[in-house]
This record gives sequence, C-alpha cells and structure tokens, in this order.
Amino acid sequence: MTQDELKGLVAQSAADYVLKHVEAGAVLGVGTGSTANLFIDAIAAERGRFAGAVSSSEASTRRLQSHGFEVLDLNDVDVIPVYVDGADEINAQGHMIKGGGGALTREKIVASVATTFVCIADGSKRVPVLGAFPLPVEVIPMGRAAVARALAALGGQPRLRMNKEGGIALTDNGNVILDVAGLQLQDPVAFEHAVNQIPGVVTVGLFAARGADVLLLGTENGVEQTRF
Repeated sequence: MTQDELKGLVAQSAADYVLKHVEAGAVLGVGTGSTANLFIDAIAAERGRFAGAVSSSEASTRRLQSHGFEVLDLNDVDVIPVYVDGADEINAQGHMIKGGGGALTREKIVASVATTFVCIADGSKRVPVLGAFPLPVEVIPMGRAAVARALAALGGQPRLRMNKEGGIALTDNGNVILDVAGLQLQDPVAFEHAVNQIPGVVTVGLFAARGADVLLLGTENGVEQTRF
C-alpha cells in the first residue's frame, strides 16, 4: 500500500476505536495534519453522536465545520475522553515529535485535557530514537535569536521555518517556529523539560512528559494497536 493508503487505513481504524470507546454525547478532541484530516472524514458520518469537537488548529476547525461538526472552545469543555492526532515520529515508549504542521502548542493543550491520547500514524513514523525529524519549537518572535543560541548549546541545529512564499512562517498564535535538526533524543522527557526552561519558548514539539496512550499504526499487515 502507498503511504496515503496506510493513512486512510489507520484513520478508519481510529474512527472505529472512537465509536467503540467513547460514549454518545461526549466531546471529541481532534488534531492537525494529513492523517488527522482523514480521521475527520472517516468519523464525519457519526458527527451527530458527539456533543461537538475541540480542534487543535484553524485548519482542522474549518474541516470539522465543513462536515457539520460544532467546534467548541476548550475553555467551555471540562472533559475530552479521547484526543486523536498524528505524529511526525513516535518511539517504543509512546514519546512523539509533533509540530510539522505548525500546530504544536494547541495540540499540546488539547492533549493535556484528554483522558486518552490516540496517536494515528503510518509505519514510517515509528522510530527507535527520536530526532531524525527536526524538532519544532514555537517561539515568541522577539526571542528567536536567543532561543536559537540556547538550542544550539543543547546540541541542536535550529533553523527558522519559512512559508511557501519565502516569508517567515507564523503559527495560529502569531509566533515563529525553529526546527531543530541534528538531535538524537535518548531521554526525550529530560530534553523536553530543558527546552521548556528556555525563556521565549512557547512550546516544544516533544510529547514525552505526556505521550500517547494508544498507537494505531498502519502497516502492510494491517493496523497494529499498541498501548503504552
């Protein structure tokens, strides 16, 4: 199967998981990216079963609304039983690198409220050591140079993310992203803590202190489910 076919397979598996494990009337947490988009499409026919959804990005909000979902403000929601999102990399402990799509801060906020984080990914995203995918770090614009120096001191090679038009890419929150290459994260929890202490950092795209609870991984042999 192609990578897109694997993503479609795992997105449908996530929809089946949600319908099995989430009670009617609950609020659904939804992530951002190509695999999350396919999940939205897969669950759309059952939208009436949910009280609404909390979205991690403006792009996902638009997609949910196009399918008739009511998108709720997280400040008005007490409980999210399941948050479904993809990952750029995930290891055997359920630690992830996320933020390739630029929504890392909102993704981390929604994930922090969810009872269960379900990661959906194709087999190429499972790695023995995190770091081959450049680690995104969302930064307050005035602090980007200082943060870049601090990240370099931690052993990384930070680069300012640019958009397709050649300008500086901005998040939905109006901040910039430094993508940090050259890392091999043997202790992702400790590295996440270290980056969080750098003044000017809004969020680091390491989801290790709060990783995935369930991985649905699309492989040539079907969808593999792992609980962490």
